[in-house]
Amino acid sequence: MNIDHTYLYRCIELARLGAGSVAPNPLVGAVLVHDGMIIGEGWHQQYGQAHAEVNCINQAIQQGHADKISLSTMYVSLEPCAHFGKTPPCADLIIQHSIPAVVIGCRDPFEAVNGKGIEKLRAAGVDVQLADEKLEKACKELNKRFFTFHTKQRPYIRLKWAQSANMRIAGIGERVLISNEYTNRLVHKWRSEEAGILVGTNTALLDNPSLTNRLYEGPTPVRLILDMDLRLPASLQVFDRTVRTIVFNSKKHIGQEGLQYYKINKGNDLIAELLQALYQLNIQSVLVEGGSRLLQSFIDSHCWDEIAVITNTEMNIDEGLNAPVFSSAKQQQQQTMLTDTIETYIPTTN
Repeated sequence: MNIDHTYLYRCIELARLGAGSVAPNPLVGAVLVHDGMIIGEGWHQQYGQAHAEVNCINQAIQQGHADKISLSTMYVSLEPCAHFGKTPPCADLIIQHSIPAVVIGCRDPFEAVNGKGIEKLRAAGVDVQLADEKLEKACKELNKRFFTFHTKQRPYIRLKWAQSANMRIAGIGERVLISNEYTNRLVHKWRSEEAGILVGTNTALLDNPSLTNRLYEGPTPVRLILDMDLRLPASLQVFDRTVRTIVFNSKKHIGQEGLQYYKINKGNDLIAELLQALYQLNIQSVLVEGGSRLLQSFIDSHCWDEIAVITNTEMNIDEGLNAPVFSSAKQQQQQTMLTDTIETYIPTTN
């Protein structure tokens, strides 16, 4: 079988269309090719609904290409599932339609799938080929949150803060608006990309944020509040129950409608305890927005996957809270929005 990598890149493009709608499932795209022509495309559009392979085959049928399916090659960005979850196994569907060849972008790290989809297809006589190293890396990057969750047994952690030109994130006892309105929209885009958004006690108390996505199209993440001693008043916006909210604390473990209290151990490694709780709650990715001590704790524990720093190059704060400090990082991207410079970093160990 000759592999045309162009079709796998198309799978990645299609998969991205499901961003914000399929978690905790991965983003997946599929393309069906017959004699150099795409006869069907599909992607996983909504959690609990049809997977990419199903939508791809259905489109081919709807467009009058049912007779070509058994003579085609399917390209799919992630290994087809081999187990019953919310939907039947996609590997079985491929076999059912007698698709003779499948090109897979990367294996699925989820324990119920990992290698089993490939094994089932090959056992049925399907010619299964895996993408080259470059395409495999691109397909894994597409689902970096999903891969981190299943390989490291913790959420993908994205740290974010805004700082003045002299590297302060707040004044003394007061909230300071550092980033501009355009950068704020970008931050809300980041919120829409993650399953949860986390702040500490002081940030929730002093800033009284709503922690919702209001400035960008997409879902609002689960609100995660670290309040070990339950000091926060019920009048704060994060307790308005308009969005699912989880309060991590050392005193009680109880679920209420829209508001859950999750007990973790106070004396142990707090970040490790928190990550384990998030894993148990099946929250695959978290945007940590503050405060400084919480952000620094993630950095010091070497438990982060991405850092985004917004710097207002025209603002200085004479006295206030210093920004977190990090090292062993590689700059991934830099952009400017009016007065703000946005820099993103990944660990050098990645």
